[in-house]
Amino acid sequence: MIARLSTQQADFQEKLSKLLAWESVSNTDVAQTVDDIIANIRQNGDQALIDYTNKFDGMDVSDISALTVDQSALKKAFDSLAEKEKIALQSAADRVHAYHQKQKQDTWTYTDDNGTLLGQKITPLDRVGLYVPGGKAAYPSSVLMNAIPAKVAGVEELIMVVPTPKGVANPLVLAAAHIAGVDKVFTVGGAQAVAALAYGTQTIPKVDKIVGPGNIYVATAKRAVFGQVGIDMIAGPSEILI
Repeated sequence: MIARLSTQQADFQEKLSKLLAWESVSNTDVAQTVDDIIANIRQNGDQALIDYTNKFDGMDVSDISALTVDQSALKKAFDSLAEKEKIALQSAADRVHAYHQKQKQDTWTYTDDNGTLLGQKITPLDRVGLYVPGGKAAYPSSVLMNAIPAKVAGVEELIMVVPTPKGVANPLVLAAAHIAGVDKVFTVGGAQAVAALAYGTQTIPKVDKIVGPGNIYVATAKRAVFGQVGIDMIAGPSEILI
């Protein structure tokens, strides 16, 4: 049942604060599980990633290559779409690109009256990791709205991770990655994918920043690796406010 809050209620502020508190969607069991996963990924790299993917996503793979999606597969996913889906994705991508192009900042300098050189230097990150939900919550919009701004900003390499339960990949998500210019895609998810992006494995390169939404394990993992890498935010459950 949907929780209903009204500003007219005497305890509105108390209820709102409780609802918004991060601690209300976290617990020590989740945090401990995430810490164990991160430690295992750091120690065992690709093999730990394979083991977790088989365990949590119902897969049966023995080599990391089975969890790697090449550029030809991304293009094939795009080509497989109905024409109206291609048009919709491309239109959305163009609009996102146009908007963020206007946000782009440039390096500038000037010399003041006493000869001091002052200015602002804009330097894009070298590599960014994009977490994209899979399974029941598969959103090509998450790809476009995270990948395209990074590309506009000049990020050199974009690594995308997306879980594919039972090995089933969402073609719209892969097609969006093709349109957005994602450089590498791996079909892994959960806290293990976040750990792989943060610390790197034998195959997945370490990134400078991780962006994108996920479940409580993903959010907790992003919180845990913050400092080792940058993150966008701790995304919680979606809310509707009227």
